[in-house]
Amino acid sequence: MSGALPVMGDIGQDFSCAAVFGASGGIGKALVEGLAAGGVSKIHAGSRSGAALESDGIIPFRFDYDDPASIADAVEGMGENPPALVIVATGVLTLDDGSGPEKSFKQIEPEVMARTLMLNTVGPALVAKHMLPLFPRNRRSVFAALSARVGSISDNRLGGWHSYRASKAALNMLIRNYAIELGRTHEQATVVGLHPGTVDTRLSEPFQGNVPESQLFTPERSANHLLDVISALTPTDSGKCFDWKGEEIPA
Repeated sequence: MSGALPVMGDIGQDFSCAAVFGASGGIGKALVEGLAAGGVSKIHAGSRSGAALESDGIIPFRFDYDDPASIADAVEGMGENPPALVIVATGVLTLDDGSGPEKSFKQIEPEVMARTLMLNTVGPALVAKHMLPLFPRNRRSVFAALSARVGSISDNRLGGWHSYRASKAALNMLIRNYAIELGRTHEQATVVGLHPGTVDTRLSEPFQGNVPESQLFTPERSANHLLDVISALTPTDSGKCFDWKGEEIPA
């Protein structure tokens, strides 16, 4: 990716229809709002509850990674004109029971690792399984999944957070795999991972103590940055991971 990022508002010129999986979370909700503000006329907004913002053009749907059939049903319900922009805004750092992230390999528990991989890696993979085949072959399309800088193997200097790091590294590998496969038939498609920065949400709340105020984003600020990055993507960026500034994160 090169050049200055576009200003908000460009994204509606490229995509008339989009889908956000994880639309009830802090970043996901902000992404739905940003897409609507950017001129996207139809937004499929998915969550486990099936609830979403009530606004013209926002279509709520239910999905649950623990119920793979719900993903297939949701995609089938998107009609004959499916979205050419899909954003997976789901993810977990600490499980509902308070488990994770591990600071030492001595803390590894198979159930915690399996659950983290399910939510951070397998779930987005299932969304891609059903959404990518619907992408148009004759125009631009983008599949973007929220990843994390800590999923970079070459950039890892601190260690720890084993399950979370592993799940995001695995997600980044799948993004690369899907980009290669989709590129064989969809020359204008782009598949990327996106690092949203440190965002003031429930996911990051226990770990914000050492984050400078200037580096702690509101969900709205992060979402606007991410949508600007998406607007600037080209097929040559497919298979890569970018941060909120549009800078590539090494694998």
